[in-house]
Amino acid sequence: MKKIIVIVLALVAISFNGFSQEEAQEERSVIQTYTPSILLKKGQWDIKWFNNLYTETKDLFGNSEGTQKRDIPRNTFFTSSVDIFTGVSSNNSFNVGLLFEVRSNAIGGRNTLDVFSFDGETGTARSGLTSFAPAIKFNPIKSLGNFTIQTAFHIPLIDNESEDGVFLDQDGFIFQNRFFYDYSFSGGDWQLFTELNTEYNFGEQSSFAYNSLRLTPGVFLSYFPSSKFTVLGLVQHLQLISFGGNDQGENDFSQNASILGGGAKYQLTKELNIEFLYSNFFRGKNSGLGQTFNIGLRALF
Repeated sequence: MKKIIVIVLALVAISFNGFSQEEAQEERSVIQTYTPSILLKKGQWDIKWFNNLYTETKDLFGNSEGTQKRDIPRNTFFTSSVDIFTGVSSNNSFNVGLLFEVRSNAIGGRNTLDVFSFDGETGTARSGLTSFAPAIKFNPIKSLGNFTIQTAFHIPLIDNESEDGVFLDQDGFIFQNRFFYDYSFSGGDWQLFTELNTEYNFGEQSSFAYNSLRLTPGVFLSYFPSSKFTVLGLVQHLQLISFGGNDQGENDFSQNASILGGGAKYQLTKELNIEFLYSNFFRGKNSGLGQTFNIGLRALF
């Protein structure tokens, strides 16, 4: 009888444990499961609307070396991007997408929130749809499921980078590759996400970034107090490497900047989540020394 009781209790424990694990798996939210490293299943859609506001009152253009800090009238640059992806392969190994960017910039001491006026005031503001990009996302190493590459070709929709002294966006083409990898620690409370963004700029010789490579590695560490909420810290570095300017010897420009920040994400519904990020450009060369304020909405269904 004792043996029978022990066997029954063991079976109950195994069943309960299996149910708990299945329930925990089902309770995993989008922010836990679908990091940028994870590809969509066939027929799934992922739509992300991300808004970045960068504002500065100091930069590092004070001398020819690009290292002297100086005070400047406030400049604010707002970027609103929409990324749309869907899964198209039966083995979840290939996604296709389309990216759009809208920008609004206000310079010369204008108020930070003036970028939302979209007034196009001569000499201090410009705005508009600046580029779009067809994109693909794939997993190059089948044994490493949390490693993916996103490739996009950005096509400019503007004629001039600057008009009346106001910069809006690059007017050259960009071939972009983003390398994503994430790792979840045992217990599931901590997650490490890494990214290397590479952008080769070409096509329009008048562009300040003509014939250059922009590298932006980043590390993001997230803590999950619950499956629906996470807080994170980030560190990034931006490096623009010039391979030589245009035929007239112009636009041979390089820069770098280091960035620290943090933020939070919250799962509003099963399909929709929201994120907030803040970052600070604390050092650099030939760069601004500003701050970014970011908010994003993501729907996955």
